[in-house]
Amino acid sequence: MKIDKSQFYQVFFEETGEHLVEMERLLINLDINAPHPDDLNAIFRAAHSIKGASSTFGFQDLSQIAHSLETALDKIRNGGLKLKDEMLDLFLQAGDLLKIQLAGHRDGIKVDPDAASGLCGRLEKIADEESCDQRNESGGQESGIRSQEESLDSESSKQRANASVEGEAPKALPLEGATQAPVIDPGYGFFEDIYSDSDTEKRSKENSGRRATDNPDTGLELVGRRASDRSVNKSQTDTSSIRVSVNKVDQLINQVGELVITQAMLAQTAAQVDAGTYEKLQHGLAQLERNTRDLQESVMGVRMMPISFAFGRFPRLVRDMAGKLNKEVELRMIGEETELDKGLIEKLVDPLTHLVRNSLDHGIESLEERIAAGKDPKGVITLRASHEGGNVIVEVSDDGSGLNREKILAKAMERGLPVSGSICDQEVWQLIFAPGFSTAEVVTDVSGRGVGMDVVKRNVQAIGGRVEIQSKQRCGSRFIIRLPLTLAIIEGMIVRVGYEVYIVPLISIIESIRPKRSEVKTIVGRGEVVEVHGEYVKITRLYRLFGVASDLIDPTKAVLVIAESAGEQVAILVDELVGKQQVVIKSIEQNFQRVDGIAGATILGDGQVAFILDIGGLLALAREKKGIGVSM
Repeated sequence: MKIDKSQFYQVFFEETGEHLVEMERLLINLDINAPHPDDLNAIFRAAHSIKGASSTFGFQDLSQIAHSLETALDKIRNGGLKLKDEMLDLFLQAGDLLKIQLAGHRDGIKVDPDAASGLCGRLEKIADEESCDQRNESGGQESGIRSQEESLDSESSKQRANASVEGEAPKALPLEGATQAPVIDPGYGFFEDIYSDSDTEKRSKENSGRRATDNPDTGLELVGRRASDRSVNKSQTDTSSIRVSVNKVDQLINQVGELVITQAMLAQTAAQVDAGTYEKLQHGLAQLERNTRDLQESVMGVRMMPISFAFGRFPRLVRDMAGKLNKEVELRMIGEETELDKGLIEKLVDPLTHLVRNSLDHGIESLEERIAAGKDPKGVITLRASHEGGNVIVEVSDDGSGLNREKILAKAMERGLPVSGSICDQEVWQLIFAPGFSTAEVVTDVSGRGVGMDVVKRNVQAIGGRVEIQSKQRCGSRFIIRLPLTLAIIEGMIVRVGYEVYIVPLISIIESIRPKRSEVKTIVGRGEVVEVHGEYVKITRLYRLFGVASDLIDPTKAVLVIAESAGEQVAILVDELVGKQQVVIKSIEQNFQRVDGIAGATILGDGQVAFILDIGGLLALAREKKGIGVSM
């Protein structure tokens, strides 16, 4: 029976991609002088899995490279080859080409067939030259089990290639002297999913019987044990996780969001009903609210992924760029287990890439400069992630030269930007986010065109985040990205301004006050402020900022909501606090356009649309629009 394997392509693409990511991670972390056997075995298994699965599905270009890679890795892990830097570079190049070919097959893009043959030739040449040297020294003796296993692997590879063309499920050739060989899955589990449960159970019983009757004195024992181990591992994996389309998860989240809105509507309607008469209704709605919240948290957790999915690509980037720039750089990653919404992780990769490249090129000094400054010759770049309340903090820092205030100001003045020498450091650092801004004296293939940092700011703002900079000359810089934990649902405080209502994210609120007359002042250069616990906080009047009619403009009769963003506080003047509510965020940018000071919108229990305030954006607007809080 012929099987249409195209229906399983997506699983193949995903699993092969995972093998390539893991293989690259292990290669980069290998100790050249003393590679750990477990790491070498894991890299070999990844290459072997890719080879087997590629042959099974008829992707011979992938199989060809994976086979050459596997051969070299097998000799290294068995002591036939000594690992060298040039080998590691070649293995990484093989991984890169496998990624390109995989993407080509997935997206229907034609791939250059000569690239595979050229790389395979280089892999085979290194393996042959080195192994000849080893054989001359050792007399060319190899174990019988190893020779027999390689022979089996070679024969089964040929059979898999033929089977892939004929459309049959490949089987391993029996070893000489064995009465009956077990069915071996070369793709590490791909074809086990093709058969029905009854077929799988039947084959499992047959194989168990064969293993019980066969005499395992040869390589058959080793091969059979590997198949058995894979079966156990696959069983454990299948019971702990499943593959689900992201679109299905997004649809589920949207439905839960609508459920939250419906629950809020019911709660608001029920609040107008006499509690004594309809006690059971009130109790049922309270239970519905608890269940809805639990369901929402569970569903949101489905989209949460560790940020290691974003961090994992940077060891290779740092390694390659440091070599190109002739710098010694160590990458440290902290908090990789920190979880973030999958959609945010995907959109965070590009800004992080720009920041890491910036630290490598501009931040970390050359070897000679670091030695002359009394620093460790090896620079350090740190990627750090952590939770802070309802936000995720992602930081890229380095121990390099730091930002040069004078140089940045001079460049800004040269470009005609409205700056003066008296502005604070934070305002100076923000200048590097201007489009086209660069202090690089030479344009290289790495940087110098000024197209990176503005992209960082724009992309981070697009996902509701902000970028802060801390820097000290000759000591290094820190770029801190603050992001919401998720883009879907938040806890908010409903506030009223005139006839309009707004949502202030609860996580940003410090306190709400009605100030005394003596606590409200006007300071030259800062405008209207309120004294809170000995500190002066700038007042922002929403009715003036958004052009809303309001009769309540006296701060002593209104309410000031003290909110914080990136360590900076703002006092938002509103008419009253309406209440606290969990709200579903709807994107303004996707449905209309980006609005400064607004993070999104939501639908309240009464069906009214309310805007969700962006506290960081309000602070920026307050700085740009002078006079919004100067007078009543």
